Parts: sequence; C-alpha cells; structure tokens
Amino acid sequence: MQIVFLLEQVVNGLVLGGYYLLLALGLSLIFSVGGVVNLAHGAFYAIGAYLALEIGSRLGFGAGVVLSPIAVGLLGILFERFLLRRFYTADPILSLLVTFGLAMVAEQLLRMIWGAAPLSSSMPAGFKGSAMLGDFMFSRYRLFLLAVVAAVLGGLWLLLHKTSFGRVVRAGVQRPDMVAVLGINLQPYMTAIVVLGVATAALGGALFGPITIVHPAMGTEIMTVAFVVVVIGGLGSFWGVVVAALLVGVVRGVTIHFAPAAGEASMYVLMFLVLMFRPRGLLGERIERFE
Repeated sequence: MQIVFLLEQVVNGLVLGGYYLLLALGLSLIFSVGGVVNLAHGAFYAIGAYLALEIGSRLGFGAGVVLSPIAVGLLGILFERFLLRRFYTADPILSLLVTFGLAMVAEQLLRMIWGAAPLSSSMPAGFKGSAMLGDFMFSRYRLFLLAVVAAVLGGLWLLLHKTSFGRVVRAGVQRPDMVAVLGINLQPYMTAIVVLGVATAALGGALFGPITIVHPAMGTEIMTVAFVVVVIGGLGSFWGVVVAALLVGVVRGVTIHFAPAAGEASMYVLMFLVLMFRPRGLLGERIERFE
C-alpha cells in the first residue's frame, strides 16, 4: 500500500513538472535566442489565469483555456516590439531590471482590476473525481493536465525540430553570426518565440487555475521555480528543460511524501547537486548573443 501511494505521488509530481514546464520552456527559449532575462514571464502566466477565469465565467471552461493563451500571445507581440527589442544587444542586467519593473506593474494592475482577494476557478464537472487505473487512484483532472502538457510538448518539439522555422531558431541559438551571413533576419523569429513563450505560460495559468489559487502575486511566486528548472536543465537545451521540469516535480512530490517541510528546499538542493557536476546544467549548450 505504501508503494502504491508513493507511485501516486510520482504521478502527481509529473503533473507538477508539466506545470513548471509550460513556464520554463518559454523562458528558456526567449533567453537562448534573445539573450534577455525576462522576469515578466510570470506576469503573463498570471494574466492567462485571470483571463481564463473571466472568459470561462461567460463562455465556459474550454473557451477560457483556448482564448486566454491567444489573447496573451497577441499581448506578447506588443511586449516584444516595444520593450524586449530594445535590449537584445544591451547589457542583460538592463532587461532584467526593466522586466522586473514590468512584472511589478502587471501585478498591481491585476490587483486593481480583480482585487487582492484570491479567486477560485472551477473545473468542468466531467473532470471532477478520481479514476482507478489498476490499484492506483488518480485525479481525472490531473490526468487531463498530463495529456495536454504532453500534446503541447510534442507540438513544440515538432515545430522546433521538424520545420524550417525551427531550424532557423536553433541555428540562431548556436550561431547567430552564420544566420546573419546567410541573409536571414532573426527579428520575426524572435517575435514568434516570444509569442510562443508567453502563450504557453498563459496556458499554464489557465489550466492550473482550478487546482491552485488565482491571485495577483502568483506570477512572482512561480518565477523562482521556473528559473530553477531552466538552470538545472541548461540554457539552449529543449530536452534539458523538459527533463529538469519533470525531475523537479517528481523530487518535490516524493519529498513532500516523506518530509513535507522539506518540499520547497528539495529543488534547491537538486540544483546545487546538478551544478556541482554540470555547471551548464543537465543538457546545457554553449550559446551566443542574438545580434
């Protein structure tokens, strides 16, 4: 019985890892291609959660999950065009400071519009309750989340590894000078990467709203975990971030099972151990600045 319960915690940890993955993957891509430390990434996650809540109350849960990332993706175009674009060739500390300020502004705007009190998001009736898989009992909604995260991950992998768009992006991460010599303008690709990054973050907020608390500071809280995942996985590595997100989720889930008070600290211990032996992260690559 103890083993069964432990395996259930591992599955819950995978769900938690998928949650982290939706944020960390976009954060890693934006930094890898543009060299920009986007501390406002969590704000798009929070905006996605609030928009999904607002749209869902009028059009239903499914509409909120679909329309919220689209709306935030469009907002990402403006974010890249009028803010990030100024810092691609500047000192990274400048983008860090500016996006940190933007994150604080976004948090206060959410507080002004929806109030400071936490809001609850309800899941569809069909996803409530548990499902039995042999001797294991899992939440239907968590299994649904795992399926959605897997589908998003597969779609992003196909986009980045099986299309001409992905080939240019990966070349831009490794050798932006060679891409420039070939006469390819990376600017539109960078805009697309930002849109994808903030849209997946918003999708995370929309999907995980029903099992978390929607509040103005939720974006700030999740950013620490997202950075830990990116550091463990390694910059410039798609699969490094995937492995790191799932690893952090499982480690936290299992640690909470044995020592609840140490759940938060476990991911920092994991990061320390990884960086001791792999300073670039698990699958980190050498990258160059976007010009």
